[in-house]
Amino acid sequence: MKAGIWIARRYSFARKRFRVINIISGISLAGIVVGVSTLLVVMSVLNGFQKLARDLFVAVEGPVQIVPAQGRSLVVSDSLLAAIAQLDGVETAQPFAEGQTIITASGKSELIMVRGLTAEAQRSLMKKTLTTQPYFSKDGISAGNLLAERLRLYPDEPVRLFSPELISAGLQALWQPELMPALSMSDARVQSSFSLQKLFDDRYVLAPVEMAQNILLFGRERYSGIDIRGKAGVSDETLEARLREWISATHQEKTLRVLTLGERHRDMFAVMQLEKWASFAVLMLVILVALLSLAGSLAMTVIDKRHELFYLRCLGLERPQFMTIFIVEGGLTGLVGTALGSLLAWLICKAQELWGIVQLPSKSAFIISAYPVSMKAGDFFAVGAAAILFALLVSLYPAGKAAAIATSRSVENKME
Repeated sequence: MKAGIWIARRYSFARKRFRVINIISGISLAGIVVGVSTLLVVMSVLNGFQKLARDLFVAVEGPVQIVPAQGRSLVVSDSLLAAIAQLDGVETAQPFAEGQTIITASGKSELIMVRGLTAEAQRSLMKKTLTTQPYFSKDGISAGNLLAERLRLYPDEPVRLFSPELISAGLQALWQPELMPALSMSDARVQSSFSLQKLFDDRYVLAPVEMAQNILLFGRERYSGIDIRGKAGVSDETLEARLREWISATHQEKTLRVLTLGERHRDMFAVMQLEKWASFAVLMLVILVALLSLAGSLAMTVIDKRHELFYLRCLGLERPQFMTIFIVEGGLTGLVGTALGSLLAWLICKAQELWGIVQLPSKSAFIISAYPVSMKAGDFFAVGAAAILFALLVSLYPAGKAAAIATSRSVENKME
């Protein structure tokens, strides 16, 4: 086996004459380099867009939330917030109120989402978005720019917000007059508009949490959930695991549950993951074409080296060693091509990350000017492992041919 590996290294890296086989081998190696680097760059760009979408969501929502196990609201006490804030890795824990609301303004009505934030959560949002003016005040709201444009929600425009449940409650009040005092609509004014993420820009209104509680018919201490943000260096997965452990340790499974960003926006992130792995499957075909060219060059090498293979047979090499020669040669070519392609992809992505060389086609249509990139070690490992595995697989056919030629009983065929 060691002899086969040594011969394979000689075939792969020894100085060669300029021949057609060498040209095909060079083209195969270049194809692997280009295919691997292209695939990794595309996957890193898709990772960048996914990270950008996550960051935009996290600007408003916590990456991990604690929500009621049943129903649409839960009682959030100061002691509960203090207990969560003391958990290892937790930076902030802020309650919020969120739900469907009907907004009426300028003679138009639409079903939207209202999200009530605490004063501290608003300050955090202002810091993340580099905004100096508050989004909303005690009686003011902030509307997504697409929603504001559609309903003409100009600054200081009066609006009325109420829960859809108020309609059914109003019908019930016809025979239960004692419910009438609870039926009220919230009058507010538009203080600002925001542009964060299309989902928020198109459907959301930000308001003080007290106003949202009143609109959604919650009690003063009832909220939709608690936004949890981790400290620097603490991943969302780690934060989620610690919160689940805490809920289990405190036996609150029947009242509380953990909700992640991916679970809240499953459809969007599932589509982005599908795009990423569909690109992986399509661009892997480029690498396969280069590897098939590699198989052809190895087969031509087998034919060219048939005399040497026969001499090696005479020196005592067995069939497994002959196969090892060409499997290792194919594997080494795949390894070198994958390593060079990965290095090239890393350099391209790093340059894009630092200097934003490739700009987006329309800077005014995006909140960023250049293509985002996010390199993940798992992607580099998956692409590298797949490329090397396929290189070994395509080497099996020429390796089998080499073993068949070398072990053939027809000496005349090898000495022609």
